[in-house]
Amino acid sequence: MFKELNPLLHSELRLAVMSLLISVEEADFVYIRQQTGATAGNLSVQIDKLSKAGYVEVTKTFKGKMPCTLCRITSQGIDAFEEYVEALKSYIMK
Repeated sequence: MFKELNPLLHSELRLAVMSLLISVEEADFVYIRQQTGATAGNLSVQIDKLSKAGYVEVTKTFKGKMPCTLCRITSQGIDAFEEYVEALKSYIMK
């Protein structure tokens, strides 16, 4: 039987963000935007959704006088991502 896919992670951009963050300690907003090709507004909304779900921790700091938003995947986010990947395998391996 097929496993249910997490609807929060089934969005292309949110999945891309999680895929980036799973492989790094943290990433800044500009890097994530460049890697995903997303607009700043759309990316901001999607990161906020991931943050509210507890999958991503967002820290706002400054680099000199410039604001800097750092994102880090949480342990809950890692678990959700791994479950999502396992659910996808149930579709692929059939």
